[in-house]
Amino acid sequence: MSAPSPETFGQMAAARAAAENRRRGFDSTTTWIFDLDNTLYPAECNLFAQVDRRMGEFIAQYLGVPFEYARHLQKSYYRQYGTTLCGLMQVHKLDPQPFLDYVHDIDLSVVPEHPELAKAIEQLPGRRLIFTNGSRRHAERVAEKLGVLHLFEDICDIAACEYVPKPSPEAFTRMTRRHGVDPQTAAMFEDMPQNLETPHVLGMTTVLVHSSYYDHPIQQKIKEWREPPEHVHHMTENLAQFLNEVALSPKS
Repeated sequence: MSAPSPETFGQMAAARAAAENRRRGFDSTTTWIFDLDNTLYPAECNLFAQVDRRMGEFIAQYLGVPFEYARHLQKSYYRQYGTTLCGLMQVHKLDPQPFLDYVHDIDLSVVPEHPELAKAIEQLPGRRLIFTNGSRRHAERVAEKLGVLHLFEDICDIAACEYVPKPSPEAFTRMTRRHGVDPQTAAMFEDMPQNLETPHVLGMTTVLVHSSYYDHPIQQKIKEWREPPEHVHHMTENLAQFLNEVALSPKS
């Protein structure tokens, strides 16, 4: 029998590494970091539809352009700069606070109180943080509506990261330095898989919170996965249930 080719050895090594990552547990986790939108609350709430439209409205008014062209700029800046806000700041020297205040002035009646999630988060040992590309006020309003705000030590928002957004590695560096987080003892929960790449590299345990609800092209790509990529260690469609299982799992 011939020996496996170098390419085959590389594939085998990558598969072993990916399997090891997905077995990574939470025995050493002392800091639990949660994204906000579509992570702490169900994606089915579709708050982004409201935020998305208000971004277009703000741009149209701010630049004095038709709404359709504002939407074009909105999406172009998102693709080029990572967030629409970063594009507006770099291209048009926008003051970010009025933009954030406007786009997050939304109806939260669709967000349910979630006592099961609150109980699950409360059981987690150690520190708990919210890390969001949105504003602190938006995170506070949503977390309060869910009934979980009091369970978090702090919120690291886009302003705290000096408007450098996830998935930029610099955003994670600023967050970990600001809050004294040791990545080796931290877990990151996110709905966007690209936002888990840097946490994986830093040594965090990563969890993708996904759903069958389609509000972003990445959801369609996730459905087509045969297996998660190497940087996604765990996946769940039910955050409260997942956290309960983590809390109840035996420690080594």
